[in-house]
Amino acid sequence: MVPSTPSKAPDYFCTWNIQGYATGYNGSEKFRAIMNEESMFGKGEWQNWTGMYKKIQPDLYFVMDDSWDIPTEINRKNNNPYLGRVELDEGRFPSFMSTKGSADRLKKLNEAVKAIGWKGIGGWICAQKSENFPNVSEEEYWTDRIKAAHEAGFDYWKVDWGHNSRNDQWRQMLTEIGKKYAPNLWIEHAMKNEYIEFSDAFRTYDVENIIAIPITIQRIVNLLPYKAKNNAKGIINCEDEAYIAVGLGCAIGVMRHEFAGNLPDGRQDHSFPPVGRNLKKRLDEVVRAVRWHRIAEPFAVDGDFQVSKEELEDTWRYQAEESWVKHKEGELLKNSAPAIVSRRMPLPILANKEEARPYILASRYTNGAVAIAAIGRTLEHEYISSPASVTATLNNWEKPIGLFGYFKDVTLVLSEASKNRIKKIYAQDLAGDTPVDITRKVKIYKDRIIIPGKIITEVGLMSSTEGDISDPGLVMKIITR
Repeated sequence: MVPSTPSKAPDYFCTWNIQGYATGYNGSEKFRAIMNEESMFGKGEWQNWTGMYKKIQPDLYFVMDDSWDIPTEINRKNNNPYLGRVELDEGRFPSFMSTKGSADRLKKLNEAVKAIGWKGIGGWICAQKSENFPNVSEEEYWTDRIKAAHEAGFDYWKVDWGHNSRNDQWRQMLTEIGKKYAPNLWIEHAMKNEYIEFSDAFRTYDVENIIAIPITIQRIVNLLPYKAKNNAKGIINCEDEAYIAVGLGCAIGVMRHEFAGNLPDGRQDHSFPPVGRNLKKRLDEVVRAVRWHRIAEPFAVDGDFQVSKEELEDTWRYQAEESWVKHKEGELLKNSAPAIVSRRMPLPILANKEEARPYILASRYTNGAVAIAAIGRTLEHEYISSPASVTATLNNWEKPIGLFGYFKDVTLVLSEASKNRIKKIYAQDLAGDTPVDITRKVKIYKDRIIIPGKIITEVGLMSSTEGDISDPGLVMKIITR
């Protein structure tokens, strides 16, 4: 039920948090210093970053974060003339030296990463021209680097901060050059919401994980009124929030990683603290969400969405070492987001009335597939997944249906009664490869079916990794006659 062909979605794994973890988050210069060949391919402790996420590597770009292109001895942020260099540094990657130039170095690295199994290589891009090229125009400078990226197959640029980070004309220029000279290159923008109209990918940006859910949902909602223009792909990347991504048709920028537990020096990992959702024990949900994109790809902002009037407020009572953002111990963090959001389909109805009721997200994808996600809540100092009783109206039920999260039951109603009778209903954990016939466990009526939450949980966790605590995620297929 999950295709073997890798997804074409612009999903990626980014190294920033693993750079931080391996250095104990002990200063940004150390973050940058460790971005090198040995960390990516070595077999030592806290190395072999390219060995992670084996099951979904073909679906993900491996995106090197800050300083892959900076000389190895220079790791400062300020007064760094190499920022924006966009040339693979030979000191950091000595095995990929080439007399043929920077494009060939990148090509060799890309081939090495693809040989391991990844979709390809990508990189963090500082939004400014290197100060070492004062006499080269912006257009010429970036044209040269985009042409080199095309030649190398360096197909994902995560364009972040820098002198031009909020320069509208500069970001549009970069996109236009990319479209002209590197048609396979994804240029991801950020910073100003209106950029999504000309972006192929737009990132909702950094967030602290203890309160990430409502912030990410609200940031997505703020982007949904825009419409992609001039053949822009207009896809939202909502970073590490995998089930929010599938629920709202977004791409995923995976930040969590496989180095579990405390930092190498014994301190708590404050970016992924072992509290609340405890995200580093939720790697299966990344696998499920990324594999859903083999079935249904993220789609452009098009102004077709609905948002409930009701909002839910999440809270988090901060304790020491629970975030990379500084807070006072005992401080209560608060953020709100709409309770229910849908794209290209009517708002689902949630029967739950309790305070801890989940967020409900639903989307009809371009190919007709539908995803419904129940996203748990962070309240006071815990993550709560109250099973949701949800009713959703579909225009047909013969396309794949994805269900993510914990449910009491899900009722799928046809907007018009089907002339075809249901023959079989199959479901499969998106992390696995074995479909299950659930026909006799589902209540079937002429214009609706009701799937018990017990079945969703049972099947949606069927292929769980031992010790993983991810919420369920399955794909369902209804066969009619």
